[in-house]
This record gives sequence, C-alpha cells and structure tokens, in this order.
Amino acid sequence: MDQRAARAASFEHGVAAYQAARPGYPDEVVRWCVPHGARDVLDLAAGTGKLTARLVASGYDVVAVEPSDGMRAELERSVPEADARPGSAEATGLPDACVDAVTVAQAWHWFDEAAAASEVARVLRPGGRLAVLWNVRDATTDWVARWTEIVHTGDPLDTSAREPGLGPAFDAPEHRTFTWSMRMATSDLRVLAASRSHLLTLPAGERDALLDRVDELVATHPDLRGRTEVDVPYVTRAWRASRR
Repeated sequence: MDQRAARAASFEHGVAAYQAARPGYPDEVVRWCVPHGARDVLDLAAGTGKLTARLVASGYDVVAVEPSDGMRAELERSVPEADARPGSAEATGLPDACVDAVTVAQAWHWFDEAAAASEVARVLRPGGRLAVLWNVRDATTDWVARWTEIVHTGDPLDTSAREPGLGPAFDAPEHRTFTWSMRMATSDLRVLAASRSHLLTLPAGERDALLDRVDELVATHPDLRGRTEVDVPYVTRAWRASRR
C-alpha cells in the first residue's frame, strides 16, 4: 500500500477522535453546495457523518457512501436517518442518474481524481451538481498557525484544499469561501491533532511527541493559557460544478 492509500485508510483507527473533535459545516455552506429543488443527495466518503448530518437536517434524502467500516458504523449511529452504504468514490455501487447532488467533504484529495469524476458524473442526473469542500483552520490566527506547524511536522503529503479536476462531463467549477468559527474545549486541540492522518500513521513515540507539543502550546500560548474553551477559526473552501 502506498503512503497516500495508507493515510486514507488510517481513519479506520481514528474514528473516536474524528467524531469528537472534527468540525461540522454551517448551513450556509449546505445551501450553496446543493442546488435549489434537489431531493436526493449522495454524500461521498461521508466519514462519521459531519456533513451528512447537516444534509439530513436540511431535509434531503441522503445516501452516505463510506468505505471504512469503523467510520460508517459511527455514521449509522450518529445520523440514523441517512442511508449509509459501503463503497468508494471510484465505485459507489449506486445506479445511473440516481441523485440530484453529490457532496464530498474533506476527502477529494484521497481519490483517483479521474475515476471519481467519472463515477460522480454517472450517478448524477443531467444538470445535477457536484460540490467538493474542505474545512481549513484559519492560520492568520497565531496559535492556529503554531498548532498547524506542529501537526504537520514531517508530513510529506500535500492534502491542502484545491480546485478539483473534473473533466469534460462538468462545467467549470465555481469557488467560494465561508468564514466561521467553532467553540471547543482547549483540551480537545490534542484530540483534533490525533484525528489527522499524518499522526494516525506515525509510530506511537513520534505521535505522542507531537501531541505533547500540542499540550505545551495550549499551556503556554497567551491566547490559550488558562482557558478551558476557545473559538477555533475556520474557512470552508468549496467548489461546485454542474454536470453537463
């Protein structure tokens, strides 16, 4: 298994941390991603259901496809209203032209891009929409920048948000960013770090050393020291494109 595939598979071992500390998505983002009048939505590589939950709450009929058994089990527990199924971005197992929209949150960088774009085009109805989005911590805040530096120490992979390459089946993607924040316990900044694929695949000693550095940051940074909660600033970077 190559390093990217190993990193993608590592979330099977980080379900609890992912569910506890990863952010959800604002309703404004859902409204922008899903076209008006849509009914059936596929949340692809749905993880533990962070975006799935907001899609269900918005009234859509949601199929959530997730390859990890552990992540999918948590999704079924936390969002029982969704139709959770095994499958991948390259082989969803769904019929042709069965959904009005496909959402991909925090996952496009793990896919075989050409194969995923082809599969998404197959399951979308004509004129349907694909939305690809990432939550990115706003590193213009000093402590966030320092946290990010710690968590990516020695990380050889670029998993940053970027415009998806979708090929001729789609119109040119439209891009938008959304700024918002999530309040969380400062102690959960360690848990958030532990949910990252880079740390999940490190040897235990190296992982613990980085997590201890996160604890030190929380204990010493003037914006975190002595606090039990903090607002974590996020930017959601999103692209949407219609199937031709």
